[in-house]
Amino acid sequence: MLHKILRPTLALTFVLSLFLSIVPLEVRVLAATPEPVRGRHAMVASQHELASKIGIEILKKGGNAVDAAIAVGIALAVVYPEAGNLGGGGFMLIRSKDGSTKAIDYREMAPKAASRDVFVDSKGELIKGEGGSTVGYRASGVPGTLAGFDLAFKKYGSGKIKWRDLVEPARVIAQNGYVLSDRLVRLFISYKETLSKYPESNRIFLRNGNYFKEGDVLRQPELAETLSRISVQGAKEFYTGKTAQLIAADMKANNGLITLDDLKGYVAKERTPLKGSYRGYEIITMPPPSSGGIVMLQVLNMLEGYDVKGMGLNSSAKFHVLAEAMRRSFADRAEYMGDPDFSDVPVNKLIDKRYAEIRRNSIQPDRASSSQDIRFGKLDGSEGMETTHYTVVDKDGNVVTNTYTINDLYGSRVTIKGTGVLMNDEMDDFAARPGRPNLFGLVQGERNKVEGGKRPLSSMTPTIVLRKDGSLWFALGARGGPRIISAVMQTVINVIDHDMNIQQAIDAPRIHQQWLPDEILFEPYSMSPDTLNVMRSFGHKFAERPGYIASATGIMIDKDGVRLGAIDSRSDGVAIGY
Repeated sequence: MLHKILRPTLALTFVLSLFLSIVPLEVRVLAATPEPVRGRHAMVASQHELASKIGIEILKKGGNAVDAAIAVGIALAVVYPEAGNLGGGGFMLIRSKDGSTKAIDYREMAPKAASRDVFVDSKGELIKGEGGSTVGYRASGVPGTLAGFDLAFKKYGSGKIKWRDLVEPARVIAQNGYVLSDRLVRLFISYKETLSKYPESNRIFLRNGNYFKEGDVLRQPELAETLSRISVQGAKEFYTGKTAQLIAADMKANNGLITLDDLKGYVAKERTPLKGSYRGYEIITMPPPSSGGIVMLQVLNMLEGYDVKGMGLNSSAKFHVLAEAMRRSFADRAEYMGDPDFSDVPVNKLIDKRYAEIRRNSIQPDRASSSQDIRFGKLDGSEGMETTHYTVVDKDGNVVTNTYTINDLYGSRVTIKGTGVLMNDEMDDFAARPGRPNLFGLVQGERNKVEGGKRPLSSMTPTIVLRKDGSLWFALGARGGPRIISAVMQTVINVIDHDMNIQQAIDAPRIHQQWLPDEILFEPYSMSPDTLNVMRSFGHKFAERPGYIASATGIMIDKDGVRLGAIDSRSDGVAIGY
């Protein structure tokens, strides 16, 4: 990560190498991390500068954090097509200035025609490619993004901003185009093998093989027309109007599962946020069908029994107990979590600190567990990479932390004819075959099997942390499949245990252990050879090579009320304040 933050010139190479050889890693991270962006009144932190600017303009016009978050989300569907979307879904966590909290679930739903074995062939094997759960028309769940935004706007918007004012900035960019960065151009080409199989995606993102170059302008007139209809007719147009008809027709022509009735029947839901604590600080996060909140709170509950600060930021002792806590929480995820409307998810028992103590007691101080031996815990008594995340704090202290997704980058790779809407491949977040790993290697159980009208389990973890006096401290989330959970929880740990500001906490090295496969993912510069050797002597297995673990975005409020915006150095994006 350090080379991504510093980007040294050749003239600095010798000095940098000497610095790396003599300065402890914890000091290096703090020294190398830039300061967070400061804003006295408000802050928007998102994965694209144009989207963040649009959000700030909404706030300056009198809109609140909810209004700005909706405008940012719609803009990202235009300027960040690999993850921003109209054709996906997600979760919005809101905390109002009066301290009340709301969780909006606009996760995709399985079409009515979907069933437990819809992605299994006659031999009982998972279908690969077109017709499977990861690529093509049948991979898509019913999108929820606009329904979720509509619910948030009508219940929690400021009332000072009209719906069309939130859509129009994105429509203008889609119509007039925006300049492509080198990163986005290379990303288009890296997905050419699958994008090229679908005519509209091939035409829009690959120019039918005449690939974009850095500095070219991407115009999306069909998407602009779709946004124009949504601007005038409201979010319902996507579900009942011409856009819905175009989606249903293209699905039918290509053996897809989504029908007009599925679109008309989609409902965004308001759920009760999960609340827990870590060392006395209140943590507010998403309930099922997101698994992220439960897994994070479980891990934090287990870690409360250790002196994490005393262990040191990147010590083998800390990494050991963190990996072991993750291993146990992800095992519980596989067994107990799913859509709460379809199965009984024992939320309160899973996040109970007494249950965490039982799980913690099975962790040996100098020996790694085997994931084959560590199963889900026993509960007494009776009783769910690719995303984008953004956070908004307005002048009154309202905060929105929102994560939404089309699952894999570019989702199902299908752009619906005549709409410019790129669809999700969210059906892979179900257990397409319970007990077998999905796209991200996650093993999932019967509670998350495919059923019509059901919402797939998610790892999205939008989170808000309060100070001990109950005031807003920081809010964040991340992108990156199941690694989202690891990124968010370790940012929380870095702030609370290691006294970091939000930028330092996000940029610090992290690890990921998800039970199966039984290995630890680690980042470049995150572990010294000595630390790796100690961890291996405990019996931990590591991924073959290091790689970056998710990408987080957050905003912190300092004691003077200044908003501090942070974008992960692992990714792109801009935080803008005023």
